[in-house]
Amino acid sequence: MLADYGYIGLLLIVAILFTVSMPLLALSLSFLGIIPRKSNPDKTSTYECGMETIGKTWVQFNFRYYLYAIIFVALDVLTVFLYPWAVNLKELGLLGLISVAVFFAILVVGYIYAWRKGALEWK
Repeated sequence: MLADYGYIGLLLIVAILFTVSMPLLALSLSFLGIIPRKSNPDKTSTYECGMETIGKTWVQFNFRYYLYAIIFVALDVLTVFLYPWAVNLKELGLLGLISVAVFFAILVVGYIYAWRKGALEWK
């Protein structure tokens, strides 16, 4: 059983080494002169698709873009929670089916609530 935790420890070590090595790599490349230190006005200018912007560059977006993004992320998390259940479906039996049915029921109630409140309507 302790050997199973070895993989988690190895993953943790790799994650820490990667997190520490990337900033150190950028810093060392900067000291070697491969990465330029000084910025110029062309580098910091705002552009879109390689062309200079025309008109106002500050545009307020509708907050519903973010609402739909949050719903998308929530459905992705749902997929992450359902994948282990689908893999072990035979081993979980009826109890696993009932627990996922309750999980889906909670999601459907939340979805209907958001729909009734008008949070999913595009105006």
